[in-house]
Amino acid sequence: MACGLGWGRAEVLTAVPMQGGMVMPMVAYHAETDRMQVAMPDEVPQLIPLLVSHPDAGFDPTDPWFDALDPSRQGAAFSRRYGFVMDAMSDPLPAGAQMWIRKLSGPPELRFYRYSGTPPKALTPIFGTDAVTNALPWNGVMFHPLVTAPPGTNGYTALFEVYLVDAVDGRELPATTSGPLTFEFTNQPDGRPHLVLGRDMRLAWPAGGGTNWVLETALTLEHPAAWTPAPHVPVLRGDTLEVQLEADAPQQFFRLRYQR
Repeated sequence: MACGLGWGRAEVLTAVPMQGGMVMPMVAYHAETDRMQVAMPDEVPQLIPLLVSHPDAGFDPTDPWFDALDPSRQGAAFSRRYGFVMDAMSDPLPAGAQMWIRKLSGPPELRFYRYSGTPPKALTPIFGTDAVTNALPWNGVMFHPLVTAPPGTNGYTALFEVYLVDAVDGRELPATTSGPLTFEFTNQPDGRPHLVLGRDMRLAWPAGGGTNWVLETALTLEHPAAWTPAPHVPVLRGDTLEVQLEADAPQQFFRLRYQR
């Protein structure tokens, strides 16, 4: 089960906030050892949902990140703080070599996108997100991928490496790969109530939000899931709202969406 949020917003954002200052791994080529090297910063960025960072704002529905980040939709926590940049003291790359960045590991719910906030705006899956390749070429120009995850208290870790390939035939050049880059994130919850399913097939959640919370259902969580209003009418019992589910109903998923 999952929860989602949404409301009539006072401010419409047309770009995705970085969610803090830049946290920059410094990439360099070391000619003496013929290897890529990376100096990682000490700071650990936080994935923050818009409901926390900009509680009275939402994204423009025409922007490509609206469905993933807007609190009325998936409401993912996100950050653009990590970025890749070449160290000014780097040695020149070998003739005919090209840099690539590869994600080695990371949980599937931690999603990566190449973000462009200026027209033509774009949100392109990278590093294994939505089954795309886990590697991409890099020309050394600074870029900040957009990273998203469901809001919560659990942290996330993803490992990367930078390596060289032959620009003509695409062969990976042996022994040029950097050590692993560890991207770590803490993850901030957005205050949404938890859904609880009892043994008697009753679905319950705290009633503190009054009628602002709308129960929605989907038959699959494949991205993007098709959420629709649940046909059940909530009943107030003490300090909780409950709906009775049918024992023979097909498998389905539920979430709460907040609206003002």
